[in-house]
Amino acid sequence: MKRTALVATAAAAVVVAAAIALPLFQPWRLLTGKVVDEALPSASPSAVPISMKPSSTTPPTVSGAPKPAAASTVRAKGTLISHEHGTSGSAAVLRLPDGSRVLRLENLDTSDGPDLRVWLSDAEVRPGRAGWHVFDDGRYRSLGRLKGNQGNQNYPIPADVELADFRSVAIWCDRFNVSFGAAPLK
Repeated sequence: MKRTALVATAAAAVVVAAAIALPLFQPWRLLTGKVVDEALPSASPSAVPISMKPSSTTPPTVSGAPKPAAASTVRAKGTLISHEHGTSGSAAVLRLPDGSRVLRLENLDTSDGPDLRVWLSDAEVRPGRAGWHVFDDGRYRSLGRLKGNQGNQNYPIPADVELADFRSVAIWCDRFNVSFGAAPLK
């Protein structure tokens, strides 16, 4: 009788522990992934020049080919290093011809995880375990949820963000307050 009660109690404890741990840790995400392949951001289509003869009553005509779009410029860039989970790829802050800015992650490869965010931070990127928890110690700005754990992605940087205040980007797990990987922005 005591043995049956002990087995039932142990089974109930395992069920309760699993009911708490599985949604919290989501271990299956180590085996899943999402590839996102966004195009490199570009300027909005440029206007085609139109010429109109002042003395003519004919409709305007298109003169020549469209102007080539102005190129985006790289303001800062860095290579992602691994922290809590293996992470590789690169990060770049691009200034688009219209003046807006985006953070571009290229060839990103990291683990899928619960509640992953893309952060700009004032923290220095440190290799190894010393760098796992530094990104929420000072100033940081979330650019949103990580769209996918693999591929090429764009994250708009709000106009009120002063880039001089930030020197790194982190793939941050908000649930466990740990960096999956990070890159210095230079």
